[in-house]
Amino acid sequence: MLRDVKPWVRETNSRVQITTMNSVGEDCSELKRTYDSCFNRWFAEKFLKGKIEEDSDCKEIFTSYQSCVKKALKSQNISLDEVEKDVLGTPEENQPPPKD
Repeated sequence: MLRDVKPWVRETNSRVQITTMNSVGEDCSELKRTYDSCFNRWFAEKFLKGKIEEDSDCKEIFTSYQSCVKKALKSQNISLDEVEKDVLGTPEENQPPPKD
């Protein structure tokens, strides 16, 4: 029996397989998987157990992954200014996109 429970979870008989999305940049996908794994381990083993501290274990991996994503966005002509723009709580929030 094969059924999709959620887009990223696939149940096959008694096994559940969790898949992850690739990164925006093909070259960044391995870094993303490494960071996701590190973050999930930190979240489960520290944060959820009340050891609320900075995620220093994964900081270096995140910085490398973030740099890779920024390069990938730039190579795809996606403006970092638009991606990093804060709009929550401003008049621009929930506004229709501008007409070109």
